[in-house]
Amino acid sequence: MRKKIVAGNWKMNKNLPEGIELAKTINRQVEDTKVVVILCTPFIHLADVARVISKDSLFLGAQNCASEASGAYTGEVSAEMIRSAGAEYVIVGHSERRSYYKESDEILNKKVKLALANNLIPIFCCGEVLAERQTGKHIQVVKSQIEKGVFDLSADDFSKIVIAYEPVWAIGTGINATAEQAQEMHKVIRDSVAEKFGSSIAGQTSILYGGSCKPSNARELFANPDVDGGLIGGASLTAADFMGIVNAF
Repeated sequence: MRKKIVAGNWKMNKNLPEGIELAKTINRQVEDTKVVVILCTPFIHLADVARVISKDSLFLGAQNCASEASGAYTGEVSAEMIRSAGAEYVIVGHSERRSYYKESDEILNKKVKLALANNLIPIFCCGEVLAERQTGKHIQVVKSQIEKGVFDLSADDFSKIVIAYEPVWAIGTGINATAEQAQEMHKVIRDSVAEKFGSSIAGQTSILYGGSCKPSNARELFANPDVDGGLIGGASLTAADFMGIVNAF
């Protein structure tokens, strides 16, 4: 049975004391949940947050990693560094990285492989912008991102990753995809995985929805057969909202 996952992406929010306090508050509330709960914090929070969470019920992730293993890359943070700080997951290919920092499919493919080589679980993001949805290219775009980003992995390596579908037009806009739209794309993704790696691996792959997911719509979204949880942005910045989503399961 595939994992049910709720991952909070704090983005560039929370100073260090605020982040530690938020992590402590969430940690106190997730001990009895059957959901895999992940906090994806800014880099500077990782080591400190790792020390205040219970590794049995709450997991730690980074929001990005470098596309090189080490060397003269000022300002970059490697997968090895992230793992050494206590993280177990890393977001790769978030739409903001693709858009603002022009991260290509080739770069993201390198990041996924470096994450796996350092025993990090990639949360690989894919999704279309509004114009692509409106012109009917959304399925083609998402399938291409997945094929170029992760389909050259071995079946064993692919089975370790998590996929997050994020309709870019629904991120931070307050507009979310309908439950039907989310299910449609999640099924497209799962069918593509099945075609490439087989139905067994496809059936075990957790596919998360990201895009204005909040306590008020989480239950409807998560009720879909191919929606296995959420990659949560704004609603992960308060314990009440975040736990409202976790408890939607």
